[in-house]
Amino acid sequence: MQDAPKEPATSTNTGSKLAAPWRRLAYTARAIASANTTVYMPLARRRYGHIEDRLVGRDTELVIEGFQRSGNTFATVAFNLAQTRPVKLAHHLHAPAQIRMAVKLGVPCLVLIRDPIDTAVSQMIYESGVDARQALWSWIWFYRHVEASCDAVLIADFRDVSRDFGSLIREVNERFRTNFAEFEHSEENVQRVFALIDERTRSRYGTLREDRVPRPSRERAEQKRLVRQRVESKGLAHLRRHAYELYRALSRGPFRLTRSGVGTWVRPCSPNAGGPNTNSPDLS
Repeated sequence: MQDAPKEPATSTNTGSKLAAPWRRLAYTARAIASANTTVYMPLARRRYGHIEDRLVGRDTELVIEGFQRSGNTFATVAFNLAQTRPVKLAHHLHAPAQIRMAVKLGVPCLVLIRDPIDTAVSQMIYESGVDARQALWSWIWFYRHVEASCDAVLIADFRDVSRDFGSLIREVNERFRTNFAEFEHSEENVQRVFALIDERTRSRYGTLREDRVPRPSRERAEQKRLVRQRVESKGLAHLRRHAYELYRALSRGPFRLTRSGVGTWVRPCSPNAGGPNTNSPDLS
């Protein structure tokens, strides 16, 4: 794995240009550390220990984890909405170390994965100071470390999270012999999830910020188009190719790589699932 990013900042949020290099440095340092269970989990416990559902423990019933902007919030809210009883979850740490700890403790783990270009675009819009090279490199770093645990977890593609999450809960039950209630993926229930996500965003930021809310947003469409051009630049073709090779190894559907290192799905992995979509919803 080559060293992370040295390209100019491509943040779409207003902020100090002088602060961007420090944000990128902190982002990369955190990404590297988050793969090491011994190093990262004690740090995470110190920082997030007061948040009841952030860290996996022996009493955790299910871990839902993935790289940022991969449907984490939608999956967590939809899962909780479907349950008829309180379920002890751990989620949103965005760290391979959490996945490895879940495996070590024997806790069922659902790992979310999304098309790397779509993820990078969404991450750059959300995270001030992150550039295209860094976003792709961090995605690769994360899932390289997930790969070592793939036989002990259930890996779920973003397409299935956003289109038929109930079937994924069913797979969790079959794989880990659990009995969680399935989410009915109706339009009404999806809108209920989005409403809860909006409420959470308002509570966190004091307003409904379209650059932060983890659900589809028309306001971000033009922003996504411009950022996507940076992610698909010729200079990053090698990183895209590496990312898609890893994506192909971990996800469910076969696809081919174009010469520019952009993945194209040959066929959907299920009747309800399609391939990479430049307008895919930002369910983080």
